[in-house]
Amino acid sequence: MTKPKILIVEDEANIRRFVRIALEQEGMAVAEVASAAQARMDAATRKPDLMIVDLGLPDGDGKELILELRSWVHSPILVLSAREREEEKVAALNAGADDYLVKPFGVPELLARIRALLRRSQLVSSAQAASSRIRFGAVSVDLSTHEVTRAGQPVHLTPIEFRLLSALIRGHGKVLTHQHLLHETWGASYGDRPHYLRVYMMQLRQKLEDDASQPKHLLTELQVGYRLTGALVDAAPEAHAAPGA
Repeated sequence: MTKPKILIVEDEANIRRFVRIALEQEGMAVAEVASAAQARMDAATRKPDLMIVDLGLPDGDGKELILELRSWVHSPILVLSAREREEEKVAALNAGADDYLVKPFGVPELLARIRALLRRSQLVSSAQAASSRIRFGAVSVDLSTHEVTRAGQPVHLTPIEFRLLSALIRGHGKVLTHQHLLHETWGASYGDRPHYLRVYMMQLRQKLEDDASQPKHLLTELQVGYRLTGALVDAAPEAHAAPGA
């Protein structure tokens, strides 16, 4: 099996070494650079499966680098930064980052985030040629017919609930900001009404989660947004009738 290619963009040598060792021990092929300029070159030549980007680079802000990369790089981008403010997280995610991890961080969480992003990337590739059916947990969603079932039983979603769920599905596990979800679900003029999301996310959880108070798939990123985890592309149904039947 091909090793996932990871590019670390971090100006602190100790952190680069720490992350590199952790990832190489997990069987990943790792390259590292210390500046935005080097990151641009390596992203073009190495074509990494995932990039890890610090926001405080010596030759520019990491958010600007992410925004530029997003015009031609489709691989997941994980931000590692000491900036804890929610507005920094939102800005990085809006620039095109897929996830955000605050320093200091533990290796288990770092690896879990990376594995999730790599799975998301594979899901996106599969979805381009697969059926429109998505499943997570006991839930199955057909994006073309708007049919939703849970444990094989039909679930009625209102048009707004389905638009919100569809937006989360299209995110393929990425953290989606409040503003993004409001725009996708209600329109551009609703960007300042996050309370709408809280109400409808609770309704979705009540209908689709085993325990709405402890959701496993429709997750909250505190003060930032929401994400859908554990989604898989369903194989297109096939007829299995015997020849001549």
